[in-house]
Parts: sequence; structure tokens; C-alpha cells
Amino acid sequence: MVFSGTMSRPQRVTVVEDEPAIAEILEYNLEQEGFEVEVVGQGDLAFGIIRQRPPDLILLDLMLPGLDGLELTRLLKREPLTARIPLIMVTARDEEVDRIVGLELGADDYVTKPFSPREVVLRVKAVLRRGNQRDDDQEVLEAGPIRVDVRGHRVWVDGGEVALTATEFRLLTILVERRGRVQSRAQLLRDVWEYTEDVDSRTVDTHVRRLRRKLGDAGHRIETVVGVGYRLLP
Repeated sequence: MVFSGTMSRPQRVTVVEDEPAIAEILEYNLEQEGFEVEVVGQGDLAFGIIRQRPPDLILLDLMLPGLDGLELTRLLKREPLTARIPLIMVTARDEEVDRIVGLELGADDYVTKPFSPREVVLRVKAVLRRGNQRDDDQEVLEAGPIRVDVRGHRVWVDGGEVALTATEFRLLTILVERRGRVQSRAQLLRDVWEYTEDVDSRTVDTHVRRLRRKLGDAGHRIETVVGVGYRLLP
């Protein structure tokens, strides 16, 4: 079974998908791995259900009746109750612009159709793991005005708290841990997203842009090293 922290219950995934065959495949494979699964076929219905019963993760198709996936993502990320729920988008291969917009809105990851059900399950586990990771050696990390409470999963800039998604938090934690050292996009994809295959590095760039915005004036401390990756100033 898959458990959330110390709670003795399976982790719950809300699948927002209007194609019954795809929803059935996702539901079956996730349940086989011990997840509880709730399937919703319309975006507008999904918003109300997720607010009433916040899941551990949302698996969201972008093409939906009632309310499309991007608009649903906007609403979820604006709502305090749902803003920090990890979200994985399911997109068609030709929806590159939508994928970038979704990542900018705060989605943690994406999978493209046609997909391997096994890949989806691995992505779900990886995203959930990011939210549960803890540093056993150092609980609080600092870089200039940035302070990261690793165990508490909280971030402050100049004393003000900043809300980050699980992926943004993991990305910032790694940059702060390795402050002053250049991290290539490939290295970040391996360490933050746990990708070993060739994945579009714009996933990293999009998350860094979003992270910089959230950090405000401290965002300039994340330097772009042209042709290589990123470095956080000590």
C-alpha cells in the first residue's frame, strides 16, 4: 500500500479525465499500486469536488468539457485550500504551448498522450515523494535573505513566508544546498524530477522562472549560466 507520511491510509489521487477508456486505465493502474482513486469527467465538477475532498495529488487532462484543464489549474492554484496540492497534466503531443502555460501556472509535471500507464504511476510516485522528502543532516538552510525549513516544508524571504509547490520547494532546496555551484539542467532533471531519460529541459526553465517570481527581489540570486544551467548565489 502507498501511505501518506505517518497517516495509515492510502494516498488519494483525483483523476480529471473525460475519456472513459483512459480514465479506466489510469484508475486501474493507480489502484493496483495501492492508491485510492476518484475519477471526475468535467472540469467544473472537479473544482467543487477537489475543494470538498482535497486529494494528495491531481492528475488532470487539459481538454475537458465544462472547464478546460488550464482554467481549472488557475482556479486551484488561487484557492488557499488547493494551491499546494501536487498536479500532473495529461496533454496531447501537439499541446506544447499548453504544457508551458500549465507549468507556469504551477503544475508539477506533465505526461503526453499516448502514454504508458506505468510511466504515469512512476510520475505520480515521484511527485508525491518530492512533497515528503526531508533532509536528515540540516533542517534549516539559508542563502542571503532566503531561509528554507526543510522538515517544515516552509520558505521565507526577508522574513515573509512564500508558498511553493512541492516541485518548486524541492528545486529551491537543491539550489540552496548547492549554493555557489552550477547545476546543469540535466542534473536538476535527475535530482528534482527524477528523470533519467531525455526530457525537454524547458521544464526546468519554466519552474525556475516561476520560482524567481515567487521569491521577489531575491529571485535574482538564481543566476542563469548560459549553455549550462543555474546557480544560486551564496
